[in-house]
Amino acid sequence: MSLQLQMIGTGSAFAKTFYNNNALIYLNDFTLLIDCGYTAPRALFELGISLDQIDAVLITHIHADHVGGLEELAFQCLYTFKRRIKLLVPFSIEHMLWDHSLRGGLENKDEGISSLNDYFDVIPLAENTPISIRPDLTVRLLPTDHIRGKKSYSLLLNDRLFYSADARFDLELLMSLHIKGCDHFLHDCQLHSPGHVHASLEELLTLPVDLQQKTWLMHYSDQMPDYIGKTGHMRFIEPFKRYTF
Repeated sequence: MSLQLQMIGTGSAFAKTFYNNNALIYLNDFTLLIDCGYTAPRALFELGISLDQIDAVLITHIHADHVGGLEELAFQCLYTFKRRIKLLVPFSIEHMLWDHSLRGGLENKDEGISSLNDYFDVIPLAENTPISIRPDLTVRLLPTDHIRGKKSYSLLLNDRLFYSADARFDLELLMSLHIKGCDHFLHDCQLHSPGHVHASLEELLTLPVDLQQKTWLMHYSDQMPDYIGKTGHMRFIEPFKRYTF
């Protein structure tokens, strides 16, 4: 079954033009936000999308460009919209997300608020296990190497769409998914080498042509326009535009 995807930002952590690399998934009457970085509320505002229209948020790791907007979302849901939405978070980072990223701003002992569960319907996700979020949406967390020693996950949606979030180049993983019939690959791309904690364009250009043809590049720097036409058979995914996959 096809799904619609709209990037509300396609920029690297330090990009100033393209906003944080976060995405919306649309399935009929359901809207899933993949990551909620510090620019997400602003980007959604520019798109005319109220935070109240988000049904669930899925977090891939705890860097600020992926979780920095959760504080505003939590406050808006609790005090403005008075609703609890689903927070899908890898089990391995759930406590770290609260204790190291959000607790300082969100904890309010006077009101008995002491955990993520006071703001969200928290659903811990196991890695490498297909989880049915809805009958028409299955998600599998794929542990990927980003910052050594810190948990980070890519996503496989409906066994057809790979979404890297942030990941170093992993030829074995990409080829395995390609051989198994994954149709679309959205991969973060550091335009200059070496990649360090992201796949570099130079590395991604070593992929076979038929895999490059399935690949969309995201999480790029403000220098992206200088690289148009230099990405082999791969394409840059655009912010705010809706795609059907």
